[in-house]
Amino acid sequence: MTALMEAPTVTVAAKKRRRRRDWRAIGAFAVLTGPVVIGLGLFKYVAIAWSFLLSFNDARGTISIGHWIGFDNYAFLLGDDAFLTSLSTIALFTVFIVPITFVASLGLAVLINSIKRGKAFFRTIFLIPAAVSYVVAALVWKMALFNGLPSGVANVLGGLFGADPVPWLSETSPPVYWVAVVTLRLWLQVGLYMILFLAGLQAISPSLYEAGELDGTTKWQAFRYLTLPQLRNTSVAVLLLILIAAFQAFDEFYNLFGTGLSGTATAPVKPPLVYLYDSALGDQNYGVGSAGAFLLTVLIVVITLLQGRFVGFGKKD
Repeated sequence: MTALMEAPTVTVAAKKRRRRRDWRAIGAFAVLTGPVVIGLGLFKYVAIAWSFLLSFNDARGTISIGHWIGFDNYAFLLGDDAFLTSLSTIALFTVFIVPITFVASLGLAVLINSIKRGKAFFRTIFLIPAAVSYVVAALVWKMALFNGLPSGVANVLGGLFGADPVPWLSETSPPVYWVAVVTLRLWLQVGLYMILFLAGLQAISPSLYEAGELDGTTKWQAFRYLTLPQLRNTSVAVLLLILIAAFQAFDEFYNLFGTGLSGTATAPVKPPLVYLYDSALGDQNYGVGSAGAFLLTVLIVVITLLQGRFVGFGKKD
């Protein structure tokens, strides 16, 4: 009888102790994550909201709002030949870089996955460039590989085949500067997407290939009818990542074509982010810069959604 009477008291005390432990855990969680949440909200989401408001203001030389001009900044950009040219530039860059990066990363992944020994070594070798800063890589490309001097690596290699020295980063007819831009982006990104494809390849059951061998399929047929269908989800994800990264191109263009104090004024080609950087930080027109950033964001979202719709991103097999 006494034990039965004491049971509720023990239960209530246990609940109180449990509540105290829960509040302590919540307090510890708040202390640990609070600075991160506050910093993220202040320096990211508040900054994005403020930039959105600036896009509707005549913000020349100031980031304060109050001089509302509606959609004039957006109208200016849509009628500016330089901005429209930058959009065509990034579209051309995307058309080249997306399929080349996709095919190169997939090919490397299939090649490395097929070897018996040294997979870890080759995987590491091709992944290392992904850890290199875009700024550092661009400076190496600019000062050593494609510097336009007869002693530059690209011109030395061309001289072995009888070619004359080429000013790679300033020659516009033909626009050979694309060679430097595309090779730089490939060197930096192929290894990362190769790892994603390797993960997809290693998830494919070997029994599928064994069944294919029994049916007499060739290596190409196995790749076409077994490997590619099994890599569908990975391929769609990689395509989306490459596309978004292409539209966000900035570092390689700015550092390859920037010329000291003049910045990118003499650059033969400018993507949208370089144009917006010059508008916001060069001309101190933060309203136009903010409007352009949101236009580019909308463009990326629309193209990504269209590509996802076309390739069936998120659909079940």
